[in-house]
Amino acid sequence: MDQELRQALSQWLTQVGVASEPSDWLSSLLLVCACIVLAAIVYVVLRRGVVAGMNAVILRSKATWDDIFVRYRVLEKLAMVIPIMVLKLLIPVALSAHDVAQRLSDRLITVWLVIAVVRALYSALDAANEIADVKLISRRLPIKSFVQLFKLFLFFIAIIVSISIVSDQSPVYFLSGLGVATGLVMLVFRDTILGFVAGIQLAANRMVSPGDWIQMEKYGADGAVEEVSLITVKVRNWDHTLTMIPAYALVSDAFKNWRGMSESGGRRIKRAVNIDINSIRFLTEADRPRLSKINYLKDYLPKKTRELGESNAKVSDMDSLVNGRRLTNVGTFRAYLVEFLRHHEKVHQDMTLMVRQLAPTTEGLPLEIYIFTNDTRWVYYEEIQADIFDHVFAILPEFDLRAFQGPTGLDVRSIKGSLD
Repeated sequence: MDQELRQALSQWLTQVGVASEPSDWLSSLLLVCACIVLAAIVYVVLRRGVVAGMNAVILRSKATWDDIFVRYRVLEKLAMVIPIMVLKLLIPVALSAHDVAQRLSDRLITVWLVIAVVRALYSALDAANEIADVKLISRRLPIKSFVQLFKLFLFFIAIIVSISIVSDQSPVYFLSGLGVATGLVMLVFRDTILGFVAGIQLAANRMVSPGDWIQMEKYGADGAVEEVSLITVKVRNWDHTLTMIPAYALVSDAFKNWRGMSESGGRRIKRAVNIDINSIRFLTEADRPRLSKINYLKDYLPKKTRELGESNAKVSDMDSLVNGRRLTNVGTFRAYLVEFLRHHEKVHQDMTLMVRQLAPTTEGLPLEIYIFTNDTRWVYYEEIQADIFDHVFAILPEFDLRAFQGPTGLDVRSIKGSLD
């Protein structure tokens, strides 16, 4: 068929006054031009017809995620593959009379086809990455790292395939040659390879994901992760500065990830109030009626009084304060705090709730509140914590307790003035 086409084209050229043989370059050039025109027509039909129609359907659909494929022009880049395949089929036929030109054009068009396919896949991967961001899938999985890894894999595959096509050698030949250069590559690109391997570990083990709050003092990072790539992790600190952490540093060094706190729904408050030891005493009979009016102690005081009465019934001499068991103002205060926190609407009741004494120090008796708030957002967490300790400090005098505070310059001047 190719020979008949060339014969007809040669006769037509002879009729118009151009001497031509079926095997000369003029006939081949005209056939090549005809192939290019045909491929261009195929591309225009696909681009203006099929692709435009599909994009219109996508934009009119109720789903929004598929609009991202239109924005990244995925279908347009896929449409480019068809005309190239047309050229790959027809150009070798048009140049069948010229062996060298036929082989060279076939190889170049094949390389062009590989590039077009990889280009379309890159656009599809970018669109998939943005869809993952929109659907918040990237909060659970570092999709960008996987996308970059797959892009890198496609790049190397395309390079190897293209070189093998141009040189007319098997891809296995070039892959075996890579082993010779492995040592040099590892020496020159040591940091890049470390970051690459660490990025895969971060992605596979889900150590860090976009949106996580991490702290890494070595690099001055304290904020939310914005981006996780194969080489670096971008952190936007709470002061809106950006910190770029090498991926391998997150694998080799220690850092704190607050994701578990966010996912649990509770954020810990662990803070102590130092009680002045000199203000700690036993409760007197005059204290009981006053403290009994406190709602959170109405059940505690009668129950504790009965318990102590049963225990002290076995004691012969209760006139001495040393004998028997007695209520203290700090113990009653601790019981009050427990009930206060159990009824607090911002305290997570399904997590640890405890008010405990720590070892006394030169700064008094630490009374520690160990609870979890049910709102993990930073601003609201700080407000809840402040409200609780505002109440704690304000209620201390009701139990005849004092918070420990070191002497200030004003205290020294007051003492000196009284002595004068």
